Order: sequence, then C-alpha cells, then structure tokens
Amino acid sequence: MRKEVFVINPKDNVATLVSEDGTKGRRVEADVNGKSQAFELKDAIPFGHKFAISPIAKGTQVIKYGYSIGTATENIQPGQHVHIHNIESNRGRGDLVQQKEKTA
Repeated sequence: MRKEVFVINPKDNVATLVSEDGTKGRRVEADVNGKSQAFELKDAIPFGHKFAISPIAKGTQVIKYGYSIGTATENIQPGQHVHIHNIESNRGRGDLVQQKEKTA
C-alpha cells in the first residue's frame, strides 16, 4: 500500500498529504507515534499541504518535522487544513517590514 500521509516526528501535530485525492470527507491513515490512526479530512486538502492530527488551540504552536512552523490563529481540529488562513508564520514577513518602513 502506498503511503499518502506523512508524520515525520513524534512531536508533530500536523501531517502532510502526498495524494492528489484530498477530498473533504475522505478517510486517510497516518502512522502517528508507531500506531496507525485514521483521520477524516474536514476540508479539501491540496497535494503537499498539512492537516491537523491533534487539536491545536488558538495561540499554540504548529509543529512539523519536530519544529514550530507557526502559531495557530484559531482553534484547529484534527482533519482540518492547516495553512496561511489559520496559522501565522514564525518567520518574519519581509513584505510587512518593507511596508512599515515606507510608512514610517
């Protein structure tokens, strides 16, 4: 069976979908901490995008590859798409810095 979902580190609270079929409502399986877990996709998930594998509370860190990649801007439930609409990156946004400098 071909793997369609990857969880890289036991600390991760998101998985990456590597399937063209990320249809909302589809059930997918992921190996989480050595155990197979099933998830229902709550949103349509594009190829290569992330979805939550555990509840992520607003204001907490989103963990991928064992590292924080951002902060949740809203509560995120397992199976929900995790992307720029519900997380804020930990990395600085150069466009916002440049915009501030122009208005200063």
